[in-house]
Amino acid sequence: MQIIERKHTNQRMSQIVIHGKTVYLAGQVGEPHHDVADQTRDALARIDVLLAEAGSSREQMLQTTIWLADMADFEAMNAVWDAWIPTGHAPARACGEAKLADPRLLVEIIVCAARG
Repeated sequence: MQIIERKHTNQRMSQIVIHGKTVYLAGQVGEPHHDVADQTRDALARIDVLLAEAGSSREQMLQTTIWLADMADFEAMNAVWDAWIPTGHAPARACGEAKLADPRLLVEIIVCAARG
């Protein structure tokens, strides 16, 4: 039986869940008072920190889901995303529009990655 490791856990969720050689991150968001480009940068910076803590990196991402509050922000978010993704290491990705938990949030990014 493989052990499931959870980090930064509260009653509702864990920021990191590790099962075997797979890392799952909770959805990451940016600072609510920023525009979508800055919120994307904030979320990606948080993802970098959490992946490193879990023994992974952006080069090891397997799948990503991105939720935008408004698909009109797709181009601005993608400009930041494209600069952040290492060449040749793009994960499988889905992007859609959703009503996010806080109306000031414009983007949320969910990651699954390999570890080690």
